[in-house]
Amino acid sequence: MNNKIKKIAIIGHIAKGTVYMVTGVLALFSAFNMGGQKAGKRQVIDYLENQPFGTVIILVLGLGLLCFALWRFIESIYDPNQIGTDKKALGKRFGFLLSGILYASIGIFAILDAFNVTSIANNGSGNTSLQNGMLSAIIFICIGVGLAIKGIFQFMKIKKGEVLKKFNLKSITTTCKRNIVKRIGYAGLLSRGLVTLIIAYFFLAAGFNLNGNSSNTVKGSAQAFSFIQEQVYGHWLLGIVAIGLISYGIYMFTMAAYRKFNT
Repeated sequence: MNNKIKKIAIIGHIAKGTVYMVTGVLALFSAFNMGGQKAGKRQVIDYLENQPFGTVIILVLGLGLLCFALWRFIESIYDPNQIGTDKKALGKRFGFLLSGILYASIGIFAILDAFNVTSIANNGSGNTSLQNGMLSAIIFICIGVGLAIKGIFQFMKIKKGEVLKKFNLKSITTTCKRNIVKRIGYAGLLSRGLVTLIIAYFFLAAGFNLNGNSSNTVKGSAQAFSFIQEQVYGHWLLGIVAIGLISYGIYMFTMAAYRKFNT
C-alpha cells in the first residue's frame, strides 16, 4: 500500500481517538460533578476551541478527521484490505462510506469553526424542511436503523473476538501487551455500542413520533449521556461508559501504532 495512504490512515485514527478521549474525559468529569460536560462530537470541537491555542487545536483536529474520512472513502471504494464484493463485504464497505461522510462533516465543521465561518452554514441550514412531514420521518427512521445496526455491530465484533483483527500482531511483542490492548478494545467497543444504540432509539422515536418525540427533538451523544445519568445509579453508569469511551480513544491510538496494512 502507498505510504501516503498509510500516513493518512494513521493521522485519521489519531484524530478519531482524540475526539473519543476528550468526549470520555468530559463525560467522566460531568458524571461526578467535577466540571466537564456531556458532549457530542461537535460539542467537543466547541470545547477545544475555548482552550489555549484552541483555534490551532481544532484546525489540526479537523484536518486529521478529514484524513480519517478520506481513509474511509478509500476503504469503501478501493478496498485496500481486500474485504471482497459479496453481500456482507459490500455492506461493510457501504458502512465505511457513511462513516467517511460523518467524519468529513465533523472535520469540515471544525475547520470552519477555526475560521469563524460556521455561522454561514447555520444560517442556510434549511432545518424547516426537515422538521415536518413524512419525508422527515422516513429520514430519521433510516438513520435510526443505520445507527442500530452500527451499535449491534460493535457488540458482534466483541462476540467474534475481532478486537485485534486489524492489528499487526508481530509488532505487539508480548502476550501481556496484546491482552491489555484487547481489554481496552472490548471496553471501548462496548461503550461505543451502548451510546450508539441509545442515539438510534432517539432517532427511531423521533421518526415514529413515539412518546410525543418528533424530528425537531432528535437527540445525539450529549443527550444519550443524560439519558444514562437519569437511570438508577446513573452517575456510576455514566462514569463506566465514559471510561469505556476513553478506552476506545486509546484503542484508536494503538491501532494507529500497530494497524496491519496489506501491501
